[in-house]
Amino acid sequence: MKHEAISVFDMFKIGVGPSSSHTLGPWRAAQLFTASLEQKQLLDDVLSIEVLLYGSLAKTGVGHGTDVAVQLGLSGDDPVTFDVNAIDSKIRDISEMRKLMLGGRHEIDFTPTDDIEFLITESLPFHPNALTFLVQLKGGESIAETYYSIGGGFVVKEGEDTSNCVNVTLPFPINTSDELLHWCRTTGLSIHEVVMENEQAWRSEAETRAGLLNIWRVMKECIYRGSHAEGYLPGGLNVKRRAPALNKKLLIGKQYTDYNSWIKAIREGGLHFNYILDWVSCFALAVNEENASFGRVVTAPTNGAAGVIPAVLQYFVLFCNGNDDNKIIDFMLTASEVGSIFKKGATISAAMGGCQAEIGVSSAMAAAALTESLGGTQRQALMAAEIAMEHHLGMTCDPIGGLVQIPCIERNTMGAIKAITASQLAMQSTPDFARVSLDGVIRTMWDTALDMNSKYKETADGGLAVNVPLSLSEC
Repeated sequence: MKHEAISVFDMFKIGVGPSSSHTLGPWRAAQLFTASLEQKQLLDDVLSIEVLLYGSLAKTGVGHGTDVAVQLGLSGDDPVTFDVNAIDSKIRDISEMRKLMLGGRHEIDFTPTDDIEFLITESLPFHPNALTFLVQLKGGESIAETYYSIGGGFVVKEGEDTSNCVNVTLPFPINTSDELLHWCRTTGLSIHEVVMENEQAWRSEAETRAGLLNIWRVMKECIYRGSHAEGYLPGGLNVKRRAPALNKKLLIGKQYTDYNSWIKAIREGGLHFNYILDWVSCFALAVNEENASFGRVVTAPTNGAAGVIPAVLQYFVLFCNGNDDNKIIDFMLTASEVGSIFKKGATISAAMGGCQAEIGVSSAMAAAALTESLGGTQRQALMAAEIAMEHHLGMTCDPIGGLVQIPCIERNTMGAIKAITASQLAMQSTPDFARVSLDGVIRTMWDTALDMNSKYKETADGGLAVNVPLSLSEC
């Protein structure tokens, strides 16, 4: 089987919430479409654009801001650098003026309520997250291009051959955990060392290290911001942010002025079990409350599950002597490899596999990374990933109101705690006696995804989404 080359920076992407599949992916698709027009020298000839949203993008697109993301992408804005505080004003201007600056330079008539259609009864066969761009040109010609947001911010264009898209040759090609373990045994390298060797097929080690520390910077800023931003989440459910109140309660009036002094204050609280447990929950809540508020987050590997890995990594840094750049980088390298194996063998898209594909995968990634970072063997790290996923199998995606809030935010806290528990279990176990392999649980996850009813796959058609009246919803 030909290997698929996936970089650590494919698994960890800086973007904007609330969803990698429904926000970041469509944003990137709009950018790709605009670039396609530019490449064909047709951008200045565009008279009008209509956007068709299909399947899951249509059913939960409003709650996930898919329409907002598409407009920003068509406008030439980038999710990595665009000021998230300017999103509302930018979208309001487009709506009121009924104009859109295509690619940031060519003005066209555009009325969002008319030119973005939510086709909730239609789906395309390749993937539930599909969108089509229809363009009328000045000469009377028309263009149509369809893109699929396949999870984690990954986007593919209809008609493009992705089977031969590998443009790098990795020294250690990996599709499965068995292959990863083979290279570890053959070379004597740890998981993160194998991954770093592969990353050098794309860029220098220094560039990879700098990039990962930048990813960690964004994660830290998100945790800190989310732990202090009070108020209610947008979308109409009136969900109150809980991380700030928990932060205040745990610190009991301690003074600090920035992230570093905040971390110092947290450390002074000791190492009691309940205290640590509450902080892990606070970190995860903080990230996903930011995500739900269109804040800047890191897909890890998705936005809906963006709080698990930052929470576990912050736990490692704070309570496990992990406050070292090298250890943080190694943690992220190991986590990314486990995530890429899940993507290759199953899916990281909730629209394809339910929440097991998001929270489950992120928990497995965090569990493996924490285990190796704490001195566990490669086999123990993979065992931890298996344990974490085994206890997420079958988890449905049933967001109330189509929003990434209930039960998504709390599920991140549970995924983080399960990752830590899985790591502890694996480090106290002998992998020789394990009856389930990581590859076996990945196959099972994919079989479960195929068997799962579509109403439990990010459509808001089943589960909590229909059994909890919106007026009674509480976080």
